[in-house]
Amino acid sequence: MENKNTTGTAEENIIIGRNPVIEALKSDTPIDTIYMDGNGGSLGLIRKLAREKDIVVKDAQPKKLDQLSGGASHQGVAAIGACGEYVSLEKILEVSAKKGTKPFIIICDEIEDPHNLGAIIRTAETSGADGVIIPKRRSASLNATVFKTSAGAASYVPVARVPNLAAAIDKLKENGVWIYGTDASGSDYSQTDFTGGCGLVIGSEGFGISKLIQKKCDFMVKLPMLGKINSLNASVAAGIFMYEVLRQRRAAEK
Repeated sequence: MENKNTTGTAEENIIIGRNPVIEALKSDTPIDTIYMDGNGGSLGLIRKLAREKDIVVKDAQPKKLDQLSGGASHQGVAAIGACGEYVSLEKILEVSAKKGTKPFIIICDEIEDPHNLGAIIRTAETSGADGVIIPKRRSASLNATVFKTSAGAASYVPVARVPNLAAAIDKLKENGVWIYGTDASGSDYSQTDFTGGCGLVIGSEGFGISKLIQKKCDFMVKLPMLGKINSLNASVAAGIFMYEVLRQRRAAEK
């Protein structure tokens, strides 16, 4: 059974029921995430097939599955169709190599709100970033909400979903990319040189950059805060930083 159901503010392609999900996996239907309640019987087969295809499986309560299925019989499983294909980290690095420019990459550390991720991807496209990196766990993914919020930019910006964000950062460093974390403890962003290879880390909405990823950063940068509120929406802050990178690079070309 296939059902289109509204979750949040966007309509997503959702496949529900054990046999439909198994057939979708066997036929290479693009699947982003599978939500499951249980392990026995055919659910074990679904987990096995998903693991072989490197598809994220999340344990879910019946209430979550009821919401996804719109009340239809889901048999303990629902699969969210992918609205875009992920690329490898190497593919993102190839973008700047082909352009003959220094890498400019956005690294999202547990950005879980799809509206924020979509807005970040939209600004990444308009500011000339080479691509966006997200972790496989604890992150929004390329679902319908992200595509809608990105205003189509998700069709043009390469997105890599990696199992280990720290390892991905190490790979970027090996390829001449400096890592800039964004945090209130950092230096003024306008006094920071972004003209070299740049990996800009945007932290989660509620907790910022994780301690492990902070340790991987070469620099920490901040925005000035003059009001009573001491933080900005993640996508708004990301946009300011991205356009500072663009501004500096354009100035350096003159």
